[in-house]
Amino acid sequence: MDKLVGRHGKKELLRAVLESDSPELVAVYGRRRVGKTFLIRNYCRDFLVFECSGVHEAGLKVQLQNFTLALQLAMKTKLPLVVPDSWLVAFHYFDQYLADLPADRPAVIFFDEFPWLHTQKSGFLQAFEHWWNSSASRHSHFKVIICGSAASWMIDKILNNKGGLHNRVTQRIRLLPFSLRETEEYLQSRLVNLDQFHLLQLYMAMGGIPYYLHHVKKGESSTQVIDRLCFTKDGILKQEFKNLYESLFSNAQHHETVVRELARIGKGLNRNEIIIACGFSSGGTTTRILTELEESGFISGYIPFEKNENDRIYKLTDEYSLFYLKFIEGARATGEGAWLRQVNNSSYMSWCGFAFESVCQKHISQIKKALGIEGVLTQVSAWRHIGKRGKPGTQIDLLLDRADRCINLCEIKMTGKEFTIDKKYAEELDNKLNVFLSQTGSKKTIFLTLVTTYGVSKNDYYTGRVQAEVKVNQLFT
Repeated sequence: MDKLVGRHGKKELLRAVLESDSPELVAVYGRRRVGKTFLIRNYCRDFLVFECSGVHEAGLKVQLQNFTLALQLAMKTKLPLVVPDSWLVAFHYFDQYLADLPADRPAVIFFDEFPWLHTQKSGFLQAFEHWWNSSASRHSHFKVIICGSAASWMIDKILNNKGGLHNRVTQRIRLLPFSLRETEEYLQSRLVNLDQFHLLQLYMAMGGIPYYLHHVKKGESSTQVIDRLCFTKDGILKQEFKNLYESLFSNAQHHETVVRELARIGKGLNRNEIIIACGFSSGGTTTRILTELEESGFISGYIPFEKNENDRIYKLTDEYSLFYLKFIEGARATGEGAWLRQVNNSSYMSWCGFAFESVCQKHISQIKKALGIEGVLTQVSAWRHIGKRGKPGTQIDLLLDRADRCINLCEIKMTGKEFTIDKKYAEELDNKLNVFLSQTGSKKTIFLTLVTTYGVSKNDYYTGRVQAEVKVNQLFT
């Protein structure tokens, strides 16, 4: 079995839950395959007294049978239990089992795929609310953990509950994919040894999803892994896209539409632009879809420099979705060797720059640490200016607007060797800086910062222009 790698912040939250002298109701949510169940089972295994996982698209009768079998397993009895005819009765039986548990140690009660238990007209959620409020919440050693991949349901029915569970959740854990460092640690734990450039290429294609990474074989390059998982007939990522969104969201076609538009417009779109591009109404539906996609880690929103919340820009930052829509869907070449034959073409090299930018935006804390400003309050944004009357516009990938009256103006470049600033690019950098200062009127000190894979060569165009650097190995800290 894989060992529990990384997740240090989440483990601290769970430790506090187990050590708490109060009853706890913990909601864990995150996208499919991100490792929610693995985290709970492994970290809480010594205190796990009951586990039940909902059955996908099953009716009330099957769910009750499933719950009863889980209860029989927890009770360690070979005698079959009577299947209750309602969830209210089921929780009454459940209480009888829980009453015999010792009260001097935590009792973790784990409901996995919680949304699947609430079938139409089943009364499950109402019965669960009643059980928590009338019984479970009276026992300080009870630590109830509910977990679900259906992000829209977990957010709407649990976190934003207006009924019996309103403000009852004591801890929420949003599980996101592994960081670059966690990805490296996980693969090393499975005896897969790749250098950081190969790890970066792998990450840009599939992200830090533990289930995907579990299928990486030792002795394969990142190119071979991507070829096998994404382009061969039985590759697990060849058909994953459709299942991914349908398993997470109700009316998933709307979420897919947003994702496809953001993939098409790499620079990002604001809410009004998304409404127009996707043909949505201007009501709350769009806001809900964006919230669900952002909470699940598929898109990221940022407020442009010196703008407000109404100007928020959304970008697609899920690596697998970006890679799938660019290279897997509708690919002319499939089968073994398909990716090996195109990995160095111009289309891929161009895409790498965009994908690397997305990875960097997920590792802001590592970039700040590399710059020595991890303790400085910082607003993260980007900036773009549309030129008028024949004058060129410009876009800045990443801005770190610091409370110490400094701004790191970051340019992000991915190359397979040390990056070199030539005369043309030096002029582009100067233009960006001049346009930014003239349009914003900023009085803060500007530090031109390059984030690259292998650093920047020190030539005449570098000296006096570049104030700071971050290399890819620093993103693995």
